[in-house]
Amino acid sequence: MNTIVPLELYYTVYINVCLFLVLFTLLHTYVLDLDDKKNIQYITITGYILLVFSIIYIGQRPPSHIFGDTINYYRTFLKYSNGASIGDVNDFGWHVFLKFMSGVSSIYTFFTICAFIYIFPLYRISKEFFKEYWFYAFFMFIVSFSFWSYGVNGVRNGAACSLFLWGVSYHKNKVVMACLFLLGTLFHKTVFLPIFAFIITYYYNNPKTFLISWLACIPFSFILGGTFITLFSSLGFGGDERLSGYLSGDAMDNAGFRWDFIFHSAFAVFAAWYFIIKKGFKDKYYFQLVNTYLICNSFWILIITANFSNRFAYLSWFMMAIVIIYPLLKQKFFKNQHIMIGKVMLAYFSFTFLMYQLYYN
Repeated sequence: MNTIVPLELYYTVYINVCLFLVLFTLLHTYVLDLDDKKNIQYITITGYILLVFSIIYIGQRPPSHIFGDTINYYRTFLKYSNGASIGDVNDFGWHVFLKFMSGVSSIYTFFTICAFIYIFPLYRISKEFFKEYWFYAFFMFIVSFSFWSYGVNGVRNGAACSLFLWGVSYHKNKVVMACLFLLGTLFHKTVFLPIFAFIITYYYNNPKTFLISWLACIPFSFILGGTFITLFSSLGFGGDERLSGYLSGDAMDNAGFRWDFIFHSAFAVFAAWYFIIKKGFKDKYYFQLVNTYLICNSFWILIITANFSNRFAYLSWFMMAIVIIYPLLKQKFFKNQHIMIGKVMLAYFSFTFLMYQLYYN
């Protein structure tokens, strides 16, 4: 257990470590070329340190209400460790995993393994697509707005979505990919949405169509949002009683048409438009990632006025980092592209840091 960092400063330490690394990496982009051996050495060493640090730091957190649902996972862990049976639960695979771990490990080992399942796939997919430049994509994942929340609060959902990314990293081995997709659905049923969207891209993979559809969903949702919520709720898309309640329950204070969330989602949409439409970037796998993001984010826009719609937004937000950074690590678009990568990382992290200043300070 991490007893060095006070609970009230836990997230503050994390966000400021990220701030330091963003600024230090930006400095490197001005000093060294992207393919310079010194730069490769820096990003490799820094990347592995960050990988280990993030897993241990998140995994060794104390079970406290400060970390949201961490305390509920802890209580369930204690019940199982004291002999309670699983019973009739949703996402049975997750509870089997939790029950097993409660009999062979401490709560801190359990949290650390969860952190590994959550963070290692981010490294794996970055390494698969970007080789020696994997650090930039991995770091973008780590500094994403939703990263911390789904590492300590929505742990089950975060782990399921990371298992999806782990599966995508095995796109050349469909058997392994399918197994990881299946495991993700056993952890959290809502990951069926990105899986279904990704499968669609094997049959239709034109990003222009999905970009237009994404734009069209905004006025449709603004005018007919309640209709879409009723429709999806009646279809039982929520996956379990609690998530269905988010769709069909009475409006809460935080419900409404979230222009701020659309603005955040548009970061990845703009990047996709810029590189694909304006710059003519063509890459089958990038198209698949973009179209998966657009399908999932479009679904969320249609039910954006539902309570706690950010829980559905995460089904696309977890892909934002790779959608934004992918072209910059695959093809040269700018004279000083390394500097541009640093600026993009700073701009992307700035939203996360701004939200920290607004909501945590």
